Amino acid sequence: MPVYLDHAATTPVTPAALAVYTEQIARGGNPSSLHAAGQSARRVLEDARESLAQDLGAHPTEIVFTSGGTEADNLAVKGLYWSRHAEDPRRTRILCSSVEHHAVGDTVEWLEKHEGAEVVWLPCDVAGTTSIDALRAEIARDPGGVALVALMWANNEIGTVQPVAEAVAAAAEFGIPVHSDAVQAFGHVPVDFAASGLATIAVSGHKVGAPVGIGGLVVRRDIVLTPVLHGGGQQRGLRSGTLDAAGAAAFAVAAHDAVTHLPDESRRLAGLRDKLLAGIEREVPAAVVSGPTARGETPERLPGIAHATFPGCEGDSLLFLLDMAGLETSTGSACTAGVPRPSHVLLAMGRTEDEARGSQRFSLGWSTTEADVDALVATIGPAVAQARAAGMAGHASRIETASTRARG
Repeated sequence: MPVYLDHAATTPVTPAALAVYTEQIARGGNPSSLHAAGQSARRVLEDARESLAQDLGAHPTEIVFTSGGTEADNLAVKGLYWSRHAEDPRRTRILCSSVEHHAVGDTVEWLEKHEGAEVVWLPCDVAGTTSIDALRAEIARDPGGVALVALMWANNEIGTVQPVAEAVAAAAEFGIPVHSDAVQAFGHVPVDFAASGLATIAVSGHKVGAPVGIGGLVVRRDIVLTPVLHGGGQQRGLRSGTLDAAGAAAFAVAAHDAVTHLPDESRRLAGLRDKLLAGIEREVPAAVVSGPTARGETPERLPGIAHATFPGCEGDSLLFLLDMAGLETSTGSACTAGVPRPSHVLLAMGRTEDEARGSQRFSLGWSTTEADVDALVATIGPAVAQARAAGMAGHASRIETASTRARG
């Protein structure tokens, strides 16, 4: 049976979430309908909303169900930009972390291209931590022109937990809203929306053990968003569309299970992660571990993400070799998998393109065992050696071809 080490892309559905989902999907019913089936679905939906709100430290009215994290990020970033710009046309600047997920980064670029936004990409250090000094300096330069700040809660590729509290404090002085993509953080580190001071956060069900297709945006009650979708006016008019009661119920169950067991699971996963990293460093001494240097259960990094670069390797080649050996990993964000370009996160951290292309992410979750880690450690050395040999052979072939063409 394959060893699954790609939980950051999607984690297997938990048995409890699957049971709730299949039960409700069999019942059916549109939560907006007035008959018995519709009202039964509405009760399931609202119970899920209340449960999710409690686990997120939010009020139920602040939960807006979406199809996932990408939709939630789009609604937050576009909605905040449009509403803030409509209130004051001077507000065209978006201050955005340079290590954001593409759901935020590409949305910001779209606003720059089509809506007149001016984007400032905030730098990070070698551990992937966004510079708060740079953020403060950009706000001070023109506070009245800033529409919003975007800073993810934790990075999806290397696991660095970002200084969200400091960013909120810097922005709050001037009444600037901050959006945080908390897709990788929720269920893995403590997330308290009310205490955070954030304007909005995005979360996604399939990162905590719910089916793909359900997510949420938490919107502070005093925040005005311009909707992206228009239609029936569901969910305070912020996100029209028929609501997925089964998905919401499964999300709530999976999230509650993750939050309830978070302390123990965080400790367990951090231990497995550190064992995996120690094994990589032992078997491949040239490997470079990414992210904060702190090990163990620490607030600086997610417990379940281990990331390393392997000099002389192409990440895709190593991925395929590991896959052939029954180990399922990733070269980085699943949203760019198969695209032959280096990680923007690693480039922002100061890695060269060659270094960035030799990356591999190993992400752990509720189904990960010590045997899974042992299997990876036993395989990584020979796989890296084979990937390096393939890379050198390909390099030599390209040189020979170029030389032949030059002589011809």
